[in-house]
Amino acid sequence: MCSFKCGFIFFNMVFMASGVALLTIGVLHKSTFQELEEFAGKTLAKIAIVLIAVGAIITVVSILGCLGAFFNSYNLMFICCLIIIILMEIITGAVVYTFYNKMVSALANITGSVNYMDKIKRVISEYSPEKRAAIDRIQEKFKCCGADGPDDWATSVGWEDHEATPDSCCVEKGAGCGKEKDKARKKGCIKAINLFLGKRLQAVGVICICLAIAECFGVVIVACFSCDIKRKDYDNMS
Repeated sequence: MCSFKCGFIFFNMVFMASGVALLTIGVLHKSTFQELEEFAGKTLAKIAIVLIAVGAIITVVSILGCLGAFFNSYNLMFICCLIIIILMEIITGAVVYTFYNKMVSALANITGSVNYMDKIKRVISEYSPEKRAAIDRIQEKFKCCGADGPDDWATSVGWEDHEATPDSCCVEKGAGCGKEKDKARKKGCIKAINLFLGKRLQAVGVICICLAIAECFGVVIVACFSCDIKRKDYDNMS
């Protein structure tokens, strides 16, 4: 019984760790994903919310599981909840990984893909007043300039001084620093954003699916132990 309880607590701690990890990733990147809405659409912000929600649910259920182990309460309903959580992790991982693949397809200009590059170029070209603050924050945060590079500002309809760049492009920011175009950052925001998203989305997708697979074994073991204990209790009562 002791070994079963220890195993049950151990698997719940694994669940809790995965829940806290997803929750942390969602919280840390929520604000950044929201800022990227202007470039990559609202899907990113939704992914962050899903990660937070799934992480919170997993953490709460895991804590309840640990309490159940301490009080020797192993309920079949709880095991069903764990199975649902595993499915949620698999779905979350699949959604994140699908978005990552769409982003890669867009970069490769595959027919039928959602081309985020065109959207980023359009946003830079328009440089509309309501989006200027967001664009400047993105350029500062990702240390980039324009869609493909600083030369994009020379053809931007919304940017009047085609011989300069916004100050947010400057390596060393200062008032009017954008007038020295040769000192602007050379890396375009398309490359910077895709490097950022590629690493994080792929990692989250792989982590979710790997954790779910590992936790499947835990649920099977816990379920088998639980059935064995109930069978022994029934035999003792008989």
